[in-house]
Amino acid sequence: MGEPFTLLMPVYRGDDAAHFTKAFSSSVTAQSRRPDQVVLVQDGPVPPQLDDAIRAAVEGSVVPVLHHRIPENVGLAEALTQGLSLSDHDIVARMDADDISLPERFAKQVPLIEGGLDLVGTGMLEFLDDVGSIVGQRVPRTEQADIVRYARFHDPFSHPTVVYRRAAVERAGGYQPLGLMEDYWLFARMIDSGARVGNLAEPLVMYRVGAGAYARRGGSAQWRSELRLQRAMRDIRFTTRAEYVRNVVVRGLYRFVPERLRKVAYRRLVAGGPTPKAEANP
Repeated sequence: MGEPFTLLMPVYRGDDAAHFTKAFSSSVTAQSRRPDQVVLVQDGPVPPQLDDAIRAAVEGSVVPVLHHRIPENVGLAEALTQGLSLSDHDIVARMDADDISLPERFAKQVPLIEGGLDLVGTGMLEFLDDVGSIVGQRVPRTEQADIVRYARFHDPFSHPTVVYRRAAVERAGGYQPLGLMEDYWLFARMIDSGARVGNLAEPLVMYRVGAGAYARRGGSAQWRSELRLQRAMRDIRFTTRAEYVRNVVVRGLYRFVPERLRKVAYRRLVAGGPTPKAEANP
């Protein structure tokens, strides 16, 4: 039967009700290997339509759901920390409230955790509102050595795709607030603490790319978070002085180039390939 696992899914007022419903059903009902528990963390009050969608998902779920309501919005790091503490199982799968899990996702990821890894991500397909409108694909590094090298310059995991052992997350100090970089900071500390990591190159999650996705990767707020992250990684000696300087310069420049150039750089350096033809006229 395999080891039981929990699906950890946060939702907050900015999420769309229809997107949430699809994300929930694709990660629970439609999975060939379903989670044994869902921990749904509601981070603060939500609008009525989303509240109705949450209630319908909880009441209609084929898997037991623990619906944890946080009275006021506390942010992703704290919401996930609270959710992890409520998990009945050591294996925990992450999912966001606006993406889509493909049916074989957990059937392919969870056995790798059962086999000895502490953290496993997957590739992703990026799409617009229509799942037929694929605009990109992220192909991650798959082997531990490659992941460790890449992690010193860029986040080697796509957060909505990961499955991990809660014990390994806790050993690394758990989620910690760090502006917009909580996931990268956690994964760097997990690697630094000796976690066994891997990725599946196969895209098992569809990632929704909404309007302004590339604009949000730039600007002064992102730069401040970037600088905090780089200082934090240098403080624990995850990066060398030379890597710190390189990261501040290169990643800092990325935050301030025009959005169109940022899109091209992201496609070539992060997503694993050139801008797809389908996105030639955005």
